[in-house]
Amino acid sequence: MRLLLQQRPDGREAPRFVQLMLQPDLLGGWTLVRESGQIGGRSTLRREQFLDHTSALTALEHARDQQLKRGFQLMFVQGADAPK
Repeated sequence: MRLLLQQRPDGREAPRFVQLMLQPDLLGGWTLVRESGQIGGRSTLRREQFLDHTSALTALEHARDQQLKRGFQLMFVQGADAPK
């Protein structure tokens, strides 16, 4: 599952983005990957481990909601069980 959020461009600098990805790991757990930065520039990557899909999905939804409150817009959603 993958979500891409982006700020509106203001004309002065490249817009910022946040990408949230939920991935299963080899031991039955889940990883929430958060990538953020400026389009065409540097980005930061963070990983957070979860034991089950439910807690990982809750964390992804919480991270998404935080970014929406900061003015980001949901640009792309990929995955069968992606939250709307």
